[in-house]
Amino acid sequence: MRRIRMPLVFFVLSVGVFLNMGACNAAQSEMRITTIKQEPYAVSKGSQLEGFCMDLLSEVAKKLGFKYKVQLVKDGSYGRQDDNGNWNGMIGEVVRGEADLAVAPLTLTAARERAVGMTKPFMQTGISILLRKDISEGDAFFDFLSPFSAETWVGILLAYLGTAACIFVAARLSPCEWSQPQSEQNRFSLLHSLWYTAGALTLQGAGPHPKALSGRVICCSWWLFTIVLLACYFSNLSSSKTSESSHLTVKGFEDLANQDTIKYGCLAGSSTLAFFKNSNNPVYRRIFEHMEKTKSFVSTMDEGVRRAKEGDYAFIGESVSLDLAVARHCELVRAHEVVGMRGYSIAAALGSPIIKNLSVAVLQLSEAGELAYLRSKWWASSCITDRAKSAAVHPHNLKGVFLVLSLGLGLGALLAVLELTSKSRRSAAEQRKSCCTVLTEELSLRLRTSNAKTPQENVDKDKEKA
Repeated sequence: MRRIRMPLVFFVLSVGVFLNMGACNAAQSEMRITTIKQEPYAVSKGSQLEGFCMDLLSEVAKKLGFKYKVQLVKDGSYGRQDDNGNWNGMIGEVVRGEADLAVAPLTLTAARERAVGMTKPFMQTGISILLRKDISEGDAFFDFLSPFSAETWVGILLAYLGTAACIFVAARLSPCEWSQPQSEQNRFSLLHSLWYTAGALTLQGAGPHPKALSGRVICCSWWLFTIVLLACYFSNLSSSKTSESSHLTVKGFEDLANQDTIKYGCLAGSSTLAFFKNSNNPVYRRIFEHMEKTKSFVSTMDEGVRRAKEGDYAFIGESVSLDLAVARHCELVRAHEVVGMRGYSIAAALGSPIIKNLSVAVLQLSEAGELAYLRSKWWASSCITDRAKSAAVHPHNLKGVFLVLSLGLGLGALLAVLELTSKSRRSAAEQRKSCCTVLTEELSLRLRTSNAKTPQENVDKDKEKA
């Protein structure tokens, strides 16, 4: 009887253990995710959350095949270690086992890496400065060139030289510009052609003007090109001035540290503050000491953006977050300098086996371009029209007027050749010579390419022989 009971007991215990393991696996299959509300990473949409991190979490879950439940961090903090070594925020919840993963813009730092496991970064960021646009510096010496790109200015120079050369050649070829090439001085020398073309650029009619149809066609084309060019130039120059370009008085952290007019600060208890606090760079130390002295910290990102919009305040923060503020608020601009490059990572419990799989999934999404797509989706700017107004004009924007000018120059040169050909045919009939011979002599005389004698000199020589 005892022998029968013992196997039965073992069987019951085995079934119980198996059921408990199944229950544990079932419970663990739904991972607890902690996050924090911050645009555009996680924002409320009804009873659900959406944003960059929510899309990232969805893609990672598909790759690794797990279910999840998202909860907001209780104390509304990212994670900071106090003097006793205890962590708060999302990092604290992961450390205490209250959450399996923290999916949020968590900066990868050495202190956090010691407390929790963190994946490969899913986004690179740094520290920069957010300012209002009207805090701008004086115009640079060559700001008047900004309406056009460098390629456009090169194209304009080539068009100017090409037009002057066409006027010079057409004036020499056309019989209407001079009736006796062997005795007259042509009015359109190369120097005068350059001066005449430059005068049109300043809307000044530098005379004398061409009399031949060919020259007038070329000049009309150039005048049309000039009018359209000047209209584009002044329009773009005006819009670039009124929209206030992003040349800031404060170009970087050294400029910020060397002035007292603009107040500045960062998010209290953030990794940005820790960067300045722990840095040995004297400029960064001065910035930290100034913030500590003036207590110019802000409690939320929205407060920092609001103070920057009010003016006379520079908000120091993560560059990607500042880029979002610039995309949402057209009166703000981010300084070009970015320091302290770091990345945003997903956090899990220290030693968790899922860390490696999460890192591989993040890398796969990056290589497939999914992370770049999510970035463009959630960082879409509402200020595209304003930026387009002040953008430099490129050659492809003026391709139509360049085409009209090219057609005008080609037509003018063709008309000049036809005019000379017509005159040569009449002279050939009078002299009873071939048209090609007379045309060659005329071209040699007008272009000064050889010491060919004029048609009149040939007639006189024939009379002497007779």
